[in-house]
Amino acid sequence: MWKSVASNALTLFVVILIALAALVAWGRNEFVKPGPLAQPICVQVERGASLSGVSRNLQERGAISDARIFRIGAEYTDLADDLKFGSYMVPAGASMEAVLQAITVGGRSTCGRDVNFRIGVTRADVILSELDLTTNNYVEVARFDAGVETLPTEYTEVADDPALVFRVTVAEGVTSWQIVDALKKADFLQGSLETVPPEGTLAPGGYEPARGSERGALIAEMSARQARVLADAWEKRAPDLPYDTPEEALIMASIIEKETSIPEERGRVASVFVNRLRQGMRLQTDPTVIYGITKGESVLGRGLRQSELRRETPWNTYVISGLPPTPIANPGAESIRAALNPDDTDFIFFVADGTGGHAFARTLDEHNRNVARWRQIEAERGAEGTTGVQGE
Repeated sequence: MWKSVASNALTLFVVILIALAALVAWGRNEFVKPGPLAQPICVQVERGASLSGVSRNLQERGAISDARIFRIGAEYTDLADDLKFGSYMVPAGASMEAVLQAITVGGRSTCGRDVNFRIGVTRADVILSELDLTTNNYVEVARFDAGVETLPTEYTEVADDPALVFRVTVAEGVTSWQIVDALKKADFLQGSLETVPPEGTLAPGGYEPARGSERGALIAEMSARQARVLADAWEKRAPDLPYDTPEEALIMASIIEKETSIPEERGRVASVFVNRLRQGMRLQTDPTVIYGITKGESVLGRGLRQSELRRETPWNTYVISGLPPTPIANPGAESIRAALNPDDTDFIFFVADGTGGHAFARTLDEHNRNVARWRQIEAERGAEGTTGVQGE
């Protein structure tokens, strides 16, 4: 009798184990298989939201088939406590696993409205965009200058939306004064900025400050990023460069940044200036003259005068030898790398070629022919302005 009971109990236990294994396999399949959504949707995760509440919302909106399985999957993958505030796009057919990854591991809002506060060389503006769920592309809703007194209705109507994502984009070649001046106009930031950081020490690029972030904290993040880029490039620098410190390399990088907007030219432009320093020639670059006039606090907005090219300032490289005392803008990472790993050329001159790029030369005769071609292009365009010439 006892043997029969034991045998039946063992059989029941095995059956239960098989049933549990089948249940786990079913749950795992439900967790990873394509989800029920026919069209993408935006899902908002509120600050302090619970996994239970988020999973119910996802089920109610048809993004997942079973809230309990979603929660079990989150617990099993140790992501139950990693919900990130924001709005997230759930694509059509997304699995529960993919949805969980988006709102935890991703940690970056991917849909809804986006405010991009852009700090450019000539202006700062704000672009409000909204994600088109049919194309998964952001569509511009409004654009306006930063600091305007009357904000567009499209912006004021959504400015308090807790899901609104804010970005700050700093263009390469912007000065520290321009960055500080622009950030003072960003209505989604707080805190004062009493001083302007040293020129060149703020990294261009994209940042994502939360609403209400301190302006000083954002400046500190820019400074830390630039310091890391410079330190890394300095460690990987070419041998026998004609500058001895990272600070001097940063000065060179800022000149390269202001001389060309074409990525492929940075190494060649760097080689010209490095060759000039090695030969004891003056750099003779217009952007340094402009910085001596504006100190980075405005845009010159006109061509340089011959009297300005001759006027002695600490930054006028037509007059002084070697590098100017400070950077003349905030260079991007690629210009910093170019300064520390220039192309290996024997160019010592360059001039604008009419295409947005430059013509490079090894000799003065060759350079003069390039200059003549540029003068002809200027005449045909009726252009007046900066010479665009190095080494006249």
